[in-house]
Amino acid sequence: MNTLRIHPLVAALALALPAAGALAQKSATQAIDEYRQMLADGNPAELFEAKGESLWKARRGPRNASLEACDLGKGPGVVKGAFVELPRYFADTGKVQDLESRLVTCMEKLQGFNGAEVAKTAFGKGEMANVTALATWVAASSRGMSFNLPQDHPMERTFFEAGKRIFFMRGGTHDFSCASCHGEDGKRIRLQDLPNLTRNPGDGVGFAAWPAYRVSNGQMWTMQLRLNDCFRQQRFPFPEFGSDALTALSTYLGVNAKGAKSAAPTIKR
Repeated sequence: MNTLRIHPLVAALALALPAAGALAQKSATQAIDEYRQMLADGNPAELFEAKGESLWKARRGPRNASLEACDLGKGPGVVKGAFVELPRYFADTGKVQDLESRLVTCMEKLQGFNGAEVAKTAFGKGEMANVTALATWVAASSRGMSFNLPQDHPMERTFFEAGKRIFFMRGGTHDFSCASCHGEDGKRIRLQDLPNLTRNPGDGVGFAAWPAYRVSNGQMWTMQLRLNDCFRQQRFPFPEFGSDALTALSTYLGVNAKGAKSAAPTIKR
């Protein structure tokens, strides 16, 4: 009977390769973390913050009015703490709204802008660029505060359940869902950790990290744009700006992030 003999050097290499692979992977992951730390110094999002604060106070639009009376859920003009409680139900519109759609409502009601036209504008263009700057400043005003989205109104609970369904809904040419990447622990793509968004992923992670400045394309991304890009990667059609689908998904993610501290606006590669 023939016995398979393995050269001692081959055996040693076979044992060493998994360890070497793990070491290389760890080193690459550490390098990415170090890269992020370096990027955090002088985050360009600060420029958008400054622009957003200026826009909030500026008298603009057909009515030559500011947004200082805008109610983001904590009373007219109150900005601090509003971001970490959105999306939420607003009685004046009879809708659950996220930060961006609520800002467009205020621009329409207070300043006289055409909300429908603003909603149709591409991200980064015209008044939509101003919405992004405003959202960045509002988010920054709640930096370090814990998320605590309200679930008292029946519509808030309905949007949470609808968002949960959307999160797990598979479809598109790749048969993907949001949960395909963010539905369990320990997943990674291109050495980048993917947070589990079905529960609280931690401070400044997932929902608690957006808006964020994307270094790769030199743009400020709001949560709606981030979600749109996820749909793109799933090969889904883009939802319309301010759609119930996007608000529901944000509600689901935001409620799951309860207790996590907002780090927005952050910086991403």
